Amino acid sequence: MAASEPRLGSTRLIAIDGPGGAGKSTLAAQLAREFNAPVVPTDSFASWDNTLNWWPRLESQVLEPLGRDALTRYQRYDWDRRALAEWHEIAPGGVVVLEGVSSSRAAVRPRLSLSMWVDAPRPLRLARGLERDGSSALSLWEQWMADEDDHFAADNTCAHADIIVNGTA
Repeated sequence: MAASEPRLGSTRLIAIDGPGGAGKSTLAAQLAREFNAPVVPTDSFASWDNTLNWWPRLESQVLEPLGRDALTRYQRYDWDRRALAEWHEIAPGGVVVLEGVSSSRAAVRPRLSLSMWVDAPRPLRLARGLERDGSSALSLWEQWMADEDDHFAADNTCAHADIIVNGTA
């Protein structure tokens, strides 16, 4: 990682992508500790009602300012309240971890210093999701998984990853 060049202004952007429930958040937390880096979760932009088309807000609030070496301010989406919540600030430079479904999509690949893909078997991912969100979220998770399957197939995301991680552990 230390040898990778900053491709987003003076910031080294690491994307941790993969399907829901694969273990991306756990890996992101480990990298954040190791590199003393902030994590920008795509869950701060996505919602059950907007699984993948939230990217313009991430571009304008996070990626464009970092690319200009400017302070980044983004507003987190609160999934429980179904509304935008508090603001978060990130200074440019160093390492920033972008974690979540579609975080290494084609639109950001040229600006990534490193792309990681985390995967786990579908039944395990669904079980993890329902453990977190409750069994009443089954239909939401089924739709989410269908949406991400379509996205990953069209984007060919995994094939562009620098590192592939087994998220079953």
